Amino acid sequence: MAFAPPEQISLGFSPQDLAHSPYARYFKPEMADLADPIRQAILTGPQAHELMPPLENIADLSQPGYWPVENGFSTAPDGSIRVFVRTPMPDVTPAMWDWWFAWHGSEANRYKLWHPRAHVWVGWDDGRSDLPSYVGRTSNVVEYVGATRLDLTIRFVTPQSIGIHVNRDVDETFICARGGLAGTPMETGWLIHHIRAVPGGSEMRSRFYLGGGHIAPRSPTNLMAQILAPVARRFGRPDIRQASDLLVHCAQEMAHLAAILP
Repeated sequence: MAFAPPEQISLGFSPQDLAHSPYARYFKPEMADLADPIRQAILTGPQAHELMPPLENIADLSQPGYWPVENGFSTAPDGSIRVFVRTPMPDVTPAMWDWWFAWHGSEANRYKLWHPRAHVWVGWDDGRSDLPSYVGRTSNVVEYVGATRLDLTIRFVTPQSIGIHVNRDVDETFICARGGLAGTPMETGWLIHHIRAVPGGSEMRSRFYLGGGHIAPRSPTNLMAQILAPVARRFGRPDIRQASDLLVHCAQEMAHLAAILP
């Protein structure tokens, strides 16, 4: 299915939504201030890429402990950016997030609960609603990252497909996806959210790898995209402002939803 949001889409809940939507009582337009670790990451600015392991090391997320940088951003030698965010989530379980990613993508008003100041619209590419799984499906979204409105595709894949071993004896979940700009023949990056149980709830460790060498054709049979891919990797280099905006966006949406998800 082509990326096709309705002609009339808007940010936030309308007066009619607030009066009649079954989700209105969960819509909280007020958002908490950024947590101190996120503020510190913004003040610190870009960090050495060696402190932020590449996608090839993503399986290490399943190990105990933390990476050298859990909140921050960097530019890699290939021109890609890395954005890492850690979000504490009291009273939240990993299973709640697995449920959320399957549930929220069926209606725009569900998606807006997640980030009331940035999420505009969502729809599944397969046109189906309320399926129990999101893996193997593509979510089409319209959202703001910073002041930029983006039409995006998010194609969910299995953790195993990128080398992550899922230990069924550990209370954790991995949400993994390829992302791209709608209407283009390329996917431009990866997102991985690792949610693991900790005393009192859970914590989410988000990892974004965007641009540069992470750009690849959506379809291996698209000859033109295959030809253009090397050029796209060379010139598709997000800037540091985009990395900072994404760090803030992720920190806001994950903390906000964690507060209402239970």
